[in-house]
Amino acid sequence: MIQGSAQVFQSPSGNALDEQQVLERLRQTEGQLLQSEKLAAVGLLAAGIAHEINNPVGFVSSNLGSLQNYIERLFAILDAYARMQEALPAEHPSRVEVENLARETELEYLRQDIPDLLRESIEGLARVKGIINDLKDFSRIDDGQREQADLHRCLESTLNVIRNEIKYKAEVVRVFGELPLVSCVPAQINQVFMNLLVNAAQAIDSVGTITLRTGAEGNLVWIEICDTGKGIPPEFQARVFEPFFTTKPVGKGTGLGLSISRDIVQRHGGSLVMRSAVGEGTTFRLSLPVGEASERSD
Repeated sequence: MIQGSAQVFQSPSGNALDEQQVLERLRQTEGQLLQSEKLAAVGLLAAGIAHEINNPVGFVSSNLGSLQNYIERLFAILDAYARMQEALPAEHPSRVEVENLARETELEYLRQDIPDLLRESIEGLARVKGIINDLKDFSRIDDGQREQADLHRCLESTLNVIRNEIKYKAEVVRVFGELPLVSCVPAQINQVFMNLLVNAAQAIDSVGTITLRTGAEGNLVWIEICDTGKGIPPEFQARVFEPFFTTKPVGKGTGLGLSISRDIVQRHGGSLVMRSAVGEGTTFRLSLPVGEASERSD
């Protein structure tokens, strides 16, 4: 059907769409596809890097464990030598030589510092392994298959992956309730959490707070991500979920993060809503149906 010079199409709901609206819909869809493909590519790269890092981390961790055991044995031998040395006269040449060498090498300091260094190294390596595991969980290939997921675990893994975006901007406060496991696609929910958390950090100009609250009501679970940032002016609040709408400077945002997040949540049968006040901050509340009966997790 031709109306003037504009061609009119039918939407799936039967409403008429003019050519400009169709082009806008195509532009939105193209942008979302490009964003999804980019995230998928990043996920593949991250998974590959995590796998490559995991191998050397594994044998370094094993070596440190062995080294800790060997040092404990050496210290036991040193203790035995110290007892033998004390049995010698104070002027005995061997005793004098050993005591001088112990002072020169700061033996007592080494006995204290070496175990501390080993313990800190092992703890640091454990943190690296934890980050790698979170990265692998976060970047799993999205096959669209639902599974029972612990949303607290999803939040924590996402926080670890984007830690550098937040650590200089905000303190993260957790006010977690008791949540059941939720039937969802974890990779997609992680993407939503990432978009909301990065937005929260970017909304804070200097230093602030990001508060995470969770709870359950009937067959729904909810997660709130609250920031103490600058807030969103009232005239923009109705548009925050529009594709390509952004208040960020040119080159700082695509305007697709919140649009894609809401689409993901809606495909899960949930909702994503926002409240904001200029100068006070913004809160996004994500609600999801539990789905299949599941165990509860703290």
